[in-house]
Amino acid sequence: MDKIVQEVQKQYMKENAPSFKVGDIVKVEYLIKEGKNERVQPFIGQVLQIKGHGVGKTFSVRRIVQGEGVERTFPLHSPRVQSVTVERGPKRQPRRAKLFYLRDRAGRSAQL
Repeated sequence: MDKIVQEVQKQYMKENAPSFKVGDIVKVEYLIKEGKNERVQPFIGQVLQIKGHGVGKTFSVRRIVQGEGVERTFPLHSPRVQSVTVERGPKRQPRRAKLFYLRDRAGRSAQL
């Protein structure tokens, strides 16, 4: 039974999934449909977490907009995620797998 599920999931996974780590600054280009129109909206921010595996793998990206923190979770293998490019790596390597402590910080200290 497990092999059947893996074969079905393999069909929906992206061939060349992007590689990035927690703490990287990434640019996610996401396809948005508004009525009949479609457009690609970039979302640039820091990766807070990567969780799951297979088709259900997701990652959360956080950025500051007008002094307010905005987080968004993207499914990695979604057809709506056009591309994920690494803008730059962190200045310091994080020691944690989940960077939720950055939510409580403001200004310069909210970045790695």
